[in-house]
Order: sequence, then C-alpha cells, then structure tokens
Amino acid sequence: MSHFAQIDKNNKVIQVLVGDNNASDEGLSFFVTILGGRWIQTSYNGNIRKNFAAINYFYDETLDAFIPPKPYDSWVLDETICRWMPPIQYPQDGAVYVWNEDLGEWVNG
Repeated sequence: MSHFAQIDKNNKVIQVLVGDNNASDEGLSFFVTILGGRWIQTSYNGNIRKNFAAINYFYDETLDAFIPPKPYDSWVLDETICRWMPPIQYPQDGAVYVWNEDLGEWVNG
C-alpha cells in the first residue's frame, strides 16, 4: 500500500489517502490525475518524511518532512525527528503528567 498526502498552497495537509498498489509513481499519478492538487507520498512507519502525514500537519520542503501542529508556544521543533519537544523533559518517575503552559512545567495529571 502507498499513502499520499494532499497539501494546500500553504503546505498544510488536507487529506491522506491510500493507494492499492506499491508503485509510488503510479499512485502519485493516479491521485494527481483523478483528484488534482499537490500530493506527496508519506510512510505509515515513518521511513520517509520523518512522520506519517495527518490532517493539519505541515509539510516542510527544506526538511522534507511532515510536522505535526505545534501543541504549545513554548515547545521547540527537534529538526532531527521533526517533532515538537517541551522545554522541560517529561518526568521519568512513573507518574502521569500533563503539560501546563501557564506554569511552564509538567503537572500531575
């Protein structure tokens, strides 16, 4: 199976579809011909373009990666894995935490 993300003029993913063949060039041609627009192949297991595309993800042409929406203003993009990282590492004490943006820290969830 081949997966393809359609992106809008701002490189935002607007849909992700599955082709029923493994030939990526044929799948891409099919989506462009039938549905129009700009399509970019994505990988369910993240083998290409860092992350599997999803609606509202952003395609960064420079990094050739799909990047999820930024969850909090304080988080920073790790360009190696193209994921947003908190300014403070998640506690490793086995408890459950959630990020509190107002406090800038992890709090018991």
